[in-house]
Amino acid sequence: MHIRSVGLQFHPKPNYIHQFEMALSKFNLFHYQLNAVSCFLNRQLPKSARCLSTVLVPGEASGPSVKTTVPGPKSRQMIADLDKIQFAGSVFYFTDYKNSLGNYVVDADGNSILDVFSQISSLPLGYNHPDMHKVVQDPDNQIAFINRPALGIFPAQGWPEKLTNSLLSVAPKGHTQVNTMACGSCSNENAFKAAFMWYRNKQRGGASISDEENSSCLVNRAPGSTPFTIMSFKGSFHGQTLGCLTTTHSRSIFKLDFPALDWPIASFPRYKYPLEDHVKENEAEDRRCLAEVEEQFEIYNKAGKFVAGVVVEPIQAEGGDVHASPEFFQQLQRITKKNGAALILDEVQTGGGATGKYWCHEHFNLPDPADFVTFSKKMLTGGFYSLPEFRPQQGLKIFNTWMGDPSKVLLLEKVVQVVKRDNLLKLVELSGKKLMDGLKDLSNRFPQHMKNNVRGIGTFCAFDLTSPQKRDEAFFRLQQHGVQSGPCGEQTIRLRPFLVFQPKHADIFLDVLEKVLKEIQTP
Repeated sequence: MHIRSVGLQFHPKPNYIHQFEMALSKFNLFHYQLNAVSCFLNRQLPKSARCLSTVLVPGEASGPSVKTTVPGPKSRQMIADLDKIQFAGSVFYFTDYKNSLGNYVVDADGNSILDVFSQISSLPLGYNHPDMHKVVQDPDNQIAFINRPALGIFPAQGWPEKLTNSLLSVAPKGHTQVNTMACGSCSNENAFKAAFMWYRNKQRGGASISDEENSSCLVNRAPGSTPFTIMSFKGSFHGQTLGCLTTTHSRSIFKLDFPALDWPIASFPRYKYPLEDHVKENEAEDRRCLAEVEEQFEIYNKAGKFVAGVVVEPIQAEGGDVHASPEFFQQLQRITKKNGAALILDEVQTGGGATGKYWCHEHFNLPDPADFVTFSKKMLTGGFYSLPEFRPQQGLKIFNTWMGDPSKVLLLEKVVQVVKRDNLLKLVELSGKKLMDGLKDLSNRFPQHMKNNVRGIGTFCAFDLTSPQKRDEAFFRLQQHGVQSGPCGEQTIRLRPFLVFQPKHADIFLDVLEKVLKEIQTP
């Protein structure tokens, strides 16, 4: 067996993996009994947080159960079979989705694993939530699953109502317009296009499109093909289509060998932790990065490569869960507006409730609504919200065959109802506090392994190990003890639990992490 590094490459087996294989042949790890924890939570937690210690997903396991190494022999064989068809080096293990339930994913070898990665932060209610099954079992809804329409031309009757009951019911402040897409990359790519059209229409000042524009764009020449740009930030990730790759700067594996556009890049703040001990230094870091934004606007606009938009993640997720202050985002909006550009907030990973609000940027108290908010993952469908002035003035400009998937919107409609019914955003806050308090405690007790930079909003949490090698070992050991986490950045482990993740699950995770920190062998 091999351990995968964060780069998802394969490396020789370290000694600690051999020790795990020997130990797992003698006993089955981690059968947790949580009755005492549940009773404690019932006594201590506020009544306003509904379903904190009760069962949100009936039949869910009480704790991890590991029977083999992870990946086990069945998964390893399936990986080998898949690799004959396509490159399979990024696969962690094969999954038994039929028997996965709630916060626990079951792999092909029967290991039941506490999943705090949630399919790269993309499943809101965990596995096989009963309310999701009811949506699929409804005969009226089955029509949408069977007959996928070309939404831009043949939407089904009732489509506006479905959008209103789902996406628009949780829209960010000031937004009444939404376009659905298939994934996060195409959501951002089409938001870029909408920003470019808006910017060009401002330049035209109401003039009609010329014949020269129509003909020149067909051969990629001006004036029909514009010199516009989108500004992005070092460390960002916005997708892997070509336009999005130009704005992605997290890891070379994503960009190597592909052409990139000459678009501006500014620094994103890198704070010193603990935050309360470095207030002045971090305020200076905000000012430095904002000055770079101003400088990039000046350089590119003067060169005629006009900056039509600025795209930014509320938290740089793939880049290592890098946070910036509300003040940074408030000033970024001011600078963007002053320079006549659009602010595009990429909430593909941060949106959907993981921060205790549907939209992470709602924590920033921006003075005005964002121009664009892109989404996917926990929202189940891709797409973007935009202010009315960014509506296309012609058809087929923001367009593709599918334009999203109505079946996903049906599921999202039910997710929105469950989030409200079970008070899940409040649960995220409380479970997040349990996680953050526990992670900070462990970082204080294991400074030789964990850096003192635990960070997060809600359950959208992360921590750094003291080296990339220790992060890789900790990630592997968590898997062997029945916890699926997610690597990101150079030495970060990120947590992306489901919205049904409760304080009792946080206790299990923290107990396993403590055991892992005691076992780390990497110097």
